[in-house]
Amino acid sequence: MDSFAIQPIIPYFSRGFEPYPDILLLGCHGFRRELNIPVGVRKIVLAGNPNVGKSVFFNAFTGLYVDVSNFPGTTLEISHARVGNDFILDTPGVYGVSSFNEEERVARDVILAADIVINVVDAVHLDRDLFLTQQIIDMGIPMVVALNMIDEAARQGIKIDVEKLEELLGVPVIPTVAIKKQGLEEVKQAVARARQGHSLPELAEMLPLLEKKTRNRAEALLILEGDPFVAARHRVKPMDRQEEIYLARRRRVDAIVAAVVQETNAGASWSTRLSRWMMLPLTGIPLLALTLWILYEFIGVFVAQTVVGITEEGIMQGYYEPFIRNLIGSWLPPSSIPGTLLIGEFGILTMTVTYILGLLLPLVLGFYLGLSALEDSGYLPRIAVLVDRMLMRLGLNGRGIIPIILGFGCVTAATITTRLLASQRERRIATFLLAMAIPCSAQLAVITSMLGRLGPGYTFLYVILVASILVLAGTALNWLLPGKASDLLIDVPPLRLPQPVNVLKKTATRTRNFIQEASPLFAGGALLIGILQVTGLLDTLQNWLSPLTVNWLQLPKETATAFIMGFVRRDFGAAGLYSLPLTPAQSLVALVTITIFVPCIASALVIFKERGWREGIIIWPTILFLAFLIGGIISRILI
Repeated sequence: MDSFAIQPIIPYFSRGFEPYPDILLLGCHGFRRELNIPVGVRKIVLAGNPNVGKSVFFNAFTGLYVDVSNFPGTTLEISHARVGNDFILDTPGVYGVSSFNEEERVARDVILAADIVINVVDAVHLDRDLFLTQQIIDMGIPMVVALNMIDEAARQGIKIDVEKLEELLGVPVIPTVAIKKQGLEEVKQAVARARQGHSLPELAEMLPLLEKKTRNRAEALLILEGDPFVAARHRVKPMDRQEEIYLARRRRVDAIVAAVVQETNAGASWSTRLSRWMMLPLTGIPLLALTLWILYEFIGVFVAQTVVGITEEGIMQGYYEPFIRNLIGSWLPPSSIPGTLLIGEFGILTMTVTYILGLLLPLVLGFYLGLSALEDSGYLPRIAVLVDRMLMRLGLNGRGIIPIILGFGCVTAATITTRLLASQRERRIATFLLAMAIPCSAQLAVITSMLGRLGPGYTFLYVILVASILVLAGTALNWLLPGKASDLLIDVPPLRLPQPVNVLKKTATRTRNFIQEASPLFAGGALLIGILQVTGLLDTLQNWLSPLTVNWLQLPKETATAFIMGFVRRDFGAAGLYSLPLTPAQSLVALVTITIFVPCIASALVIFKERGWREGIIIWPTILFLAFLIGGIISRILI
């Protein structure tokens, strides 16, 4: 077996631009390195997405005569072997041929030098894997497609028309089950029939001029897609047609999948059928409603009433607060300024500790436990598919449900995840909706606890009101902002039972982070309210806000304190409502208003950072105005 001989690094421009027979690593500093391969051999390259079984094919082609070495200039190991007159090379698993990371750069360089590519695709995830297939076809490289895991596809009720797929791609397609050695010999024999496939029609007008300059279709395509390293090799500027080409390629792949894939329940496993039911409106909506009801029964009833009753009333108010008041009271008069700040109504050592450990900790722990279980099961992406059409009315695609669901954990973190959305327009809409209508876990914990005391009727009404506000706000933004939502592209993982270890680790980490973040802010907020109280400014502010709180919202003037506290943290504001003597109708008005109320300081800072000061200044007062406007309207109807 021959091995690679690595030549010294030399400036690329000293070698000209002739087509190269060797593996070429296109360096990012104006250099190239070659891996010499014996003259006259045929270079066969295995390519595919991660975890599609390429290594099984490589071993079947090469037997025991395999060499593994670092690719020049990288830390990546690639397998290669000489078999007769063929030189077989494996590549890292990638989703596309580009230069986004080291794996893709190595795969790109190896594929560029290939005589034939054996593209291994996962039959279960054909819509994902065929994107790379179509890109290699567009590069003009002769190819054979190994349609692997065809047995797993059958178990999941996925039937693929192989002949139709071969016709549409224009290259040989061989169904295989690599781990059982089924179809491997057929793939070897099909190498002799490898040919160029059907390229995107859109490239017929884009490529000719660049192809004439580069004398290489594959490199011309990569320059067109904006690859800076390939462009530097030819001393041309990278083009800016990547998005246009990628969208055309995605449309092409979607059309192929629609033509060749048929999903049936015949032979499908129970988890596969359940997965499909979760994504179909007729069955998915009831399943989602059932899931939300289970979460409410767990968080809103068991945790918020039973557990919190023990932790807050039994432990904190029954034992802790009397102990800490007696302890501090023996040193400081409770009516003094230090005594009021430490153990008074809004005391740092009384109210703050009770709210954090007795009220919020068990509720946040329960919420994160439920959220982590949904994540680990693979249900969240299925919810995205289910609600895609609905969110399109709000100017978002189904992927927008991810930051919205994460917002129920932490609006601050969810605002950062809006970066994952495809356009600035979608990010603006998602950020506004998160700030306005999505209560974070800590705020939701207090709200859930208060709603639990009001009964299911008021709980249902609260959910309907907040959901309606969310829909109306999103619809208005979708109508006002130019453009439209992008198409949904999301990978749906297998449905599985949540792993207890994973769920508990996520829950513990998120809960710990919440306590670490919330405790100083709660203490600071309590200190601020305490100072306002002892200086008399709290009564002054309550009187100033009484036209809003008393006359407009028809609530006690003490609710102004909760709104002031809400500027520090949303959940702190909601907690300020917890001990007020409110009627059920007043509680509902207060809860809806505090839900829409401006986000906490941390969320506001992230909004300004992500959206800029101009948009942040628009979002903040707009939400504040809408909160009191909507709250007042509801109070006029209910009170």
